Amino acid sequence: MLAKATHATPAVAINVAIRAGSACDPPGAEGTAWLLSRVLDRGTPTRSASDLADEFDSRGITLSMFVTRHLLTLACTCLAEDFGSVLALIGDVVMNPSLPDTEIAIRKGEVVTAIRQDADNPAVVASESLMARLYPDGHPYGRRTKGTIAIVDRLTRADLVRQHAARVAPPTLCVAIVGDVEPSRASAVAAGVFGNWRPAAAASPLVLPPVARASARTRTVVPMMNKSQADIAYGFTAITRQDPDYDAMWLMNVAFGQYAIGGRLGDSIRERQGMAYYVSSSFDPNVVEGPLVIRAGVSAVNVDRAIQSIDDEIIRLVREGLTAKELDESRRYLIGAMPRALETNAAIAGFLQNAEFFGLGLDYDLQIPDRLRAVTLDAASAAARRVLDVNRATIVVAGPYRDAREL
Repeated sequence: MLAKATHATPAVAINVAIRAGSACDPPGAEGTAWLLSRVLDRGTPTRSASDLADEFDSRGITLSMFVTRHLLTLACTCLAEDFGSVLALIGDVVMNPSLPDTEIAIRKGEVVTAIRQDADNPAVVASESLMARLYPDGHPYGRRTKGTIAIVDRLTRADLVRQHAARVAPPTLCVAIVGDVEPSRASAVAAGVFGNWRPAAAASPLVLPPVARASARTRTVVPMMNKSQADIAYGFTAITRQDPDYDAMWLMNVAFGQYAIGGRLGDSIRERQGMAYYVSSSFDPNVVEGPLVIRAGVSAVNVDRAIQSIDDEIIRLVREGLTAKELDESRRYLIGAMPRALETNAAIAGFLQNAEFFGLGLDYDLQIPDRLRAVTLDAASAAARRVLDVNRATIVVAGPYRDAREL
């Protein structure tokens, strides 16, 4: 239970995170966690789907659900006066979902539609294909979060009930409450909602296989000839969230291209060469080694030039390192952005959940400025050399493009 009082507005953010994300999907049943999240709030033994919707709507609340690799999260913001009753509603949804067959059928149709839309989107196709190659052989990080149409079609209520029983339990649950409520009351209300929860089975620990870095450069093309734009996903496996190099790599990636125009990639490929609709890099460390991915959207005629430009920027960064100006600007940006990133109760609740999940400490927001100031230029440049290697890059292109080497 995490609680923080803020009294700027008479509202409370509730964030319930359950360690039941897509990495927990049984082999061959990818998409189970995603489908479960779509039907979790569609009824309990004492409330129908319409009853729950009416109770949330009457309070002006939208209950959002998110599925990541490790977490299934329910989140909403309510008036402070409604906090107790809203948390009780969420508790009922989490602990006692009825998972009606009629609702499952409806949600399966929606998920299948979403999968078809993803399959028609070059950016999604490139990203999912890259993850499958960075994390092969059925590794949970390489599987599609929504699953496939064939898998979703054959998932049953029994599968969802089994998944809920196996993964949704007190040891996997963390509740964060932020807003106009004192922590002592927040804790008491949460204990009243979840304190007597005794599921039939205890969740077994999730054990992830190790990740091997690519030993050679590979390039895969997924032709989508009816599209107007090609999307490039160019990536590496990087580090875990607990790695001592995290802060140095975070700063390095910001300077390299996390914020597009403000980084080297955006300046070179988009601004000076004018050949990308977008280009940026993302860094997503996790329980095991997460990816560092460069994404770009270009016209088909510029695919090879764009990949060569990414290669050139990586080679330059590895050879020369960052400049003192780049490091200082990235550091000042991240430190200055912290207050803005935590302006809302919901953002604070999400931040606390992330800190709790990775064991960073509940004062992690106070640690960040000093941690970033401690990163030296040599450390940031060494972080680039540790992960970025054009000879080990995994590259996927999706769109109206055919690899000339294959023609």
